Amino acid sequence: MRLRTRQQFRQRVKHRIRRKVFGTAERPRLCVYRSLKHIYAQVVDDAVGRTLASASSLEKDFPSKPGYNKQAATELGKLIARRSVDKGIEQVVFDRNGFRYHGRVRTVAEAAREGGLKF
Repeated sequence: MRLRTRQQFRQRVKHRIRRKVFGTAERPRLCVYRSLKHIYAQVVDDAVGRTLASASSLEKDFPSKPGYNKQAATELGKLIARRSVDKGIEQVVFDRNGFRYHGRVRTVAEAAREGGLKF
């Protein structure tokens, strides 16, 4: 089957990743999504299907404007790490959601590690 668009290709990669990556209560999944204008992160327990912590560049008190550059990704990584550690979550499994581990996705991961998350 020939993939027609980038979105279809990313969805296929995403499903391949999600077959292997699963968040539990002890080690939830840190899921990163990036759009053209914003970036989002969630810490999810897949066993019960619940979001434990979330952060987004759309929040009113988000420190970086605009929300689509590496500086915003760094702030987002620190913010999601702080919120997770406050809730007692220190170990996560990283889900890049079909995006390449490059640019803003990588910056979020590195900032989350600096903030205290282990993965």
